[in-house]
Parts: sequence; C-alpha cells; structure tokens
Amino acid sequence: QVQLVESGGGLVQAGGSLRLSCAVSGRISSPNVMGWYRQTPGKQRELVALISSGGRTKYADSVKGRFTISRDNAEKSMSLQMNSLKPEDTAVYYCTVGFSAARALGTVFPGMNRDDYWGQGTQVTVSS
Repeated sequence: QVQLVESGGGLVQAGGSLRLSCAVSGRISSPNVMGWYRQTPGKQRELVALISSGGRTKYADSVKGRFTISRDNAEKSMSLQMNSLKPEDTAVYYCTVGFSAARALGTVFPGMNRDDYWGQGTQVTVSS
C-alpha cells in the first residue's frame, strides 16, 4: 500500500521561509512524477510544482523564483523550499505521485501506470 506523508507546514510571517517534505512508503512505479498542489477553501486544488524522476521541473507562475522543488529518488522523498512567502500562499499543501502529475508535466508514455497517490495535506499559513 502506497502512503504519502507531508510535514513541515506551519505559520510564518510574510517574507519568511518554510520547507515542506513528503515521504513515500510502499511500491510506486518508476519513472514517475511527483508534485505539490495546494488548495484553499472554496477553490479548486491548484498546481504548485512538479518534478520527474529525471529532474525535469514545472512551476506555477505564482511561485516561480520563490519555490524550489527537489526529490531524492533513492529515499522516495520530495521537498518544497518556499521562500519569500506571501499571504496568498496560505493553503493546504498536498504532495502527490502518479499519472495526473505526469500528465500535468507532459511526460505520460504508453502503458504508464494510471494510479494517483496523495498525502493528507499540511497547512501553510502566511501572516501579513
């Protein structure tokens, strides 16, 4: 059974930094794409950043230059370094791995496993 567990959320002042981590347990297909999404009440979940097994990345325009996604393939973990945080970054952040992330990155290949896995989310609150 695949499980994703996020950590590192919290409360920070505008301009501050936080680092989110996501640990994956269980067997997942490889190569794969991992990513971070976020959601605020009443809004759809939105893409924050993606990273492939080979290191290809994609960022939402709103976080480019401020957030950095990274992963450790051997440890099956992923991080999101968030700098220069703004109040509008306040949201629940979810990590994911699987087909939907690959599709968002444009790296789907024939025969690719179509499973998606999500973490439970971690709250990030940025005060002004």
